[in-house]
Amino acid sequence: MTPEEILHNVYEQAAATLQTSVISDPTIRARVDYVCRCTSNRAGVRLLMSCLLGKLDKPNVDPRKPYTEIGGPDSFSGRTYDEQYLIHFIDEHRLPVNRTTAFLTPTLRNIDHPLTTGRELVGRPRDLYKKTLELLEDVAEQRVAADVLLVEVVRLLMQMRDERQTRINSLLGELRRTTGAFPLSSEAIVTLIEQHLACKGASRLPVLVVAAAYQAAGTRLAERILPLNPHNAADLQTGSLGDVEICLVGEDSVVTACEMKAKRVDYTDIDAALAKIIGAPHRIDNYLFVTTARIDPRVADYAAGFYEQSDGVEIAILDCIGFMRHFLHLFHRVRADYLNAYQKLVLNEPDSAVSQALKEAFLALRKAAESDE
Repeated sequence: MTPEEILHNVYEQAAATLQTSVISDPTIRARVDYVCRCTSNRAGVRLLMSCLLGKLDKPNVDPRKPYTEIGGPDSFSGRTYDEQYLIHFIDEHRLPVNRTTAFLTPTLRNIDHPLTTGRELVGRPRDLYKKTLELLEDVAEQRVAADVLLVEVVRLLMQMRDERQTRINSLLGELRRTTGAFPLSSEAIVTLIEQHLACKGASRLPVLVVAAAYQAAGTRLAERILPLNPHNAADLQTGSLGDVEICLVGEDSVVTACEMKAKRVDYTDIDAALAKIIGAPHRIDNYLFVTTARIDPRVADYAAGFYEQSDGVEIAILDCIGFMRHFLHLFHRVRADYLNAYQKLVLNEPDSAVSQALKEAFLALRKAAESDE
């Protein structure tokens, strides 16, 4: 069987036994439950899945040797299994696992020795890596079969996915019952999203603040927003000009690029933007920085000074909350569309970009705001 066929069969088995563990040993069962449900660090479960898939595809390899640098006939490339097969499997079934490979995390990169329990991996939480290595050893020592363990991993991830969706659906139901006859005012929406931006782990949210504006008013502006890149993808990797890219309707060339900053925009940011503008395959009209930090007027003046030098391309720095407030008042009649677009973007982001807690926080905050109204 191919790796894709192996994963398909594993998913089918996990779905058939969704409510019942397929592992009889309570110690192994407790280990895999901990690794799968460790929400503070998802690298462990993705490492485990990569190694188990490698073992199932090539039974002669040692699941503790997912690095070709180790050498020998029983080592393999865990990263290859991770990036070529697991990513599609995870996306297809919306499993609560990071969308990026575990092998590029600081703890797991540049290793040239087997992942045995005798060597401690330096990372947090410590128990996550300890139990992950113990599970790999359980497979290597034939205390549990690789296919049985992978079915258990996928079963637990499916349970987590369904539990999270059930909570979201419940909150959405409560919100629908709360919503009044009138949409929230523009200022109430600003306050609501400002509260959301103040939550822990909100670094992705400013991108969604801007993206929602173009989704809500795009048809009126005869502009459309390109699909957002993953939150951890660098511009050099994606070839993009910014975090949010806007085209004219019916065209593919970017006319406005928006780059989000959770820190103060400095001179080097402006220089980097200018380099991207010069190197772009086509002319753009605006390059906008949208920041949640204070704007330095000297840097803003520096950015504005490139207008003539860049042949009419405008570089500007905008305050995130100010941008949203001006938009909502300028396009007052689509304020409800804006809020719904923002909510949809938040809920559709992978948990690695917008955590489950942050999604639930927004729905709770919106319910409270709607109730107040």
